Amino acid sequence: MNIVKWDPFVELEDVSKQLNRIFGRFPARSEPARELLATADWAPSVDIAETETAYLIKSEIPGVNREDVKVNIENGMLTMSGERKQEKEEKGKKFHRVERSYGSFMRSFRLPDNVDEAAVKAEFKDGMLNVTLPKTTQPKNKAISINVS
Repeated sequence: MNIVKWDPFVELEDVSKQLNRIFGRFPARSEPARELLATADWAPSVDIAETETAYLIKSEIPGVNREDVKVNIENGMLTMSGERKQEKEEKGKKFHRVERSYGSFMRSFRLPDNVDEAAVKAEFKDGMLNVTLPKTTQPKNKAISINVS
C-alpha cells in the first residue's frame, strides 16, 4: 500500500469545478425545458445581435472541428451542438494545468416568430460559428376567418 499525502486544496478545486459546471450550465432565467434537460460538458459563449433584416448569432468554439459542429432547427428552436476532443496524452508530456473545457456542448434558443427558418445559414471559420437568421414579413400563423353556420 502506498502512502499518499492528502491535499485538501485539490478537493476544494474539484468541488469548485463541479459547481462552476452546474451553475454555468443552467440559464439564470426560465428557458424551455429542452435546454434545461440537455446535459453538456461546457457551453460556448454567444453574442446575439439584430439588424433590420436578420438576427445574428456568433459563438466562440475554438479547437472544435467543422465536422463536429451541428446546427438544427426543430419546432421553433435553434440548437447548436458539437464536441471538443481532448488531446491524447503523449509520453514525456506532463500537464501542470488544464483549464480548457472538453467534451460535448449544446446551446438552444427559441426563435422569434419573424424568422425565415428555410433561409437560415451557418458558417464556421477560425473557431467562430456564425448563424444568420433572416427575418421574414410573412406571419407564421395566419389568421383565418371561419363562418359559423
